[in-house]
Amino acid sequence: MALINLHTMKYSKPSLFLFFLLTTISCKAQWSAELITTPEKTNYHETSTYADVMNVIKAVQEQSDLMHLEYMGTSLEGKQIPVVVMADPMVTSPEQAKASGKPVIYIQGNIHSGEVEGKEILQILMREILLGDKQHLLDNQIVLFAPIYNADSNDKMEQGRRPSQEDSPVKVGIRANSQGWDLNRDGIKMEAKETNALIQNVITKWDPEVFVDLHTTNGTWHGYSLTWAPSYHYAGEKGPYRLTWDDMLPSITEKVQEKYDVHLGPYGGYSLRQGWPPKAIYTYNHHPRYLVNQMGLRNKIGILSEAFAHERFYQRMNSTYAFVAEILEYTRENGEEIARVNDEAERNAIRNVQEHAGEMKKGVRFNKTPMDETFTLRTYEYIPYKNEEGEDRYVRSGNIIEVPGVQNYSKFEATVESTLPRGYIIPGELKGIADHLKKQGAEVKQLEAPVEASGEVFTVTKLERSSREFEGHYMVRAEGSFAEISREFEAGDYWVDLAQPLANLIFYTLEPQSDDGLVTWNFFDDYFEANGIEEGSVEYPVFKYYELD
Repeated sequence: MALINLHTMKYSKPSLFLFFLLTTISCKAQWSAELITTPEKTNYHETSTYADVMNVIKAVQEQSDLMHLEYMGTSLEGKQIPVVVMADPMVTSPEQAKASGKPVIYIQGNIHSGEVEGKEILQILMREILLGDKQHLLDNQIVLFAPIYNADSNDKMEQGRRPSQEDSPVKVGIRANSQGWDLNRDGIKMEAKETNALIQNVITKWDPEVFVDLHTTNGTWHGYSLTWAPSYHYAGEKGPYRLTWDDMLPSITEKVQEKYDVHLGPYGGYSLRQGWPPKAIYTYNHHPRYLVNQMGLRNKIGILSEAFAHERFYQRMNSTYAFVAEILEYTRENGEEIARVNDEAERNAIRNVQEHAGEMKKGVRFNKTPMDETFTLRTYEYIPYKNEEGEDRYVRSGNIIEVPGVQNYSKFEATVESTLPRGYIIPGELKGIADHLKKQGAEVKQLEAPVEASGEVFTVTKLERSSREFEGHYMVRAEGSFAEISREFEAGDYWVDLAQPLANLIFYTLEPQSDDGLVTWNFFDDYFEANGIEEGSVEYPVFKYYELD
């Protein structure tokens, strides 16, 4: 396997690179002092507090008539979570946005408070879009920024929180929110105040066509300044994923390389346990607990951005800035096509239910598999050696190389499938399940009169509970089988007609064998225990119907 040397030092001194960063990001205009962010003021040693962010937002707002400020919700500790709405002309409501015919693009930072680049560059881009040379980005789209999503934990700063970032900046906040939840594992269970605010007051309310979540990776010493991933969800419609993977991300990668001399690549890590050079990289899982992935089940485009943790703070800001700027350039040029693809995905989701209920099968559990084609990986080089015991060991060099023929495990294949129903009926006493679906934006009604339904019930013969706690839960896996049956339901039971835009999300949430559904997250544990799952089989209480009489 050929190893191609790419290591060149275009900027021989850090100060020259910093000068390049300043000229490309923050020296395009003469700003007043209140518009300068905390990293810019502190030579990139410090990151912004919540108050710092709000001060910049308010300073920009005072000087712009293209900005509307609202708050998606309030954190546990009482901090309002800002959403900056930018449009030309200004819009102040989703109704105005919809009437404009322009697509809405939503970008958030600081979901993990130690990963601070997104928080900082959204302030800078907000400044440039509203007061600088990027106002053209509002020509035909509406842009929403939420720079400090995890507002509480941002200010709980200490040194040494993220060793891979080598104290650059010196102090950062903590990963979990003030309730102790990882906000990027909460997309299905929705236990965090922030998740409820985001889904109900941004995703459902503003209905963005594109969702971008800004992170910083840790671990793998790949050779990219930033890596990206699309919304992985193979239970969703394929159109938004294909547009993102086949066109949008490759085009943006090329533009960032051309305009900023910054290398981007696909998100994934490799293990030296598999030897050197790397044979494969592995992306993160497909579960819709991850917010980017959930967008695929919502018939929208989701993009994950992961700055390279091992670079310095100002470098990570530069790569994240370049990526987000070029995303917005792409959406500006292709917004109509993005909306068309997303609309078609929504129509397909509804059409599948209307025309193929009872026949079509969709995946509910998946395995990660390699893409059909290999790719060339850019990575730091490792030098193999033998230790005193004769064991293989590796030491990283400062050299960046290319490794051709690497497999990319960024594909998912169904290991368990389930039949797509026409809808579901939930017993009236399980109001909490119905309410949870409504929080996600699903349409749920109560039966006004008795009905007879033909369909399937799932009998649970075994509940496998994880021995390790994850996000406050011991995850559950249900085993059993479906059987066809007809049954009467009473007025007051909950009726979910699956022919609606969130068909795929509802399906994945309610299917008992789903690997990231409500059964998985213990929503039915009390029901199963009360009905004797420890002694024998228990019928899953959600009825899967194909016809209603």
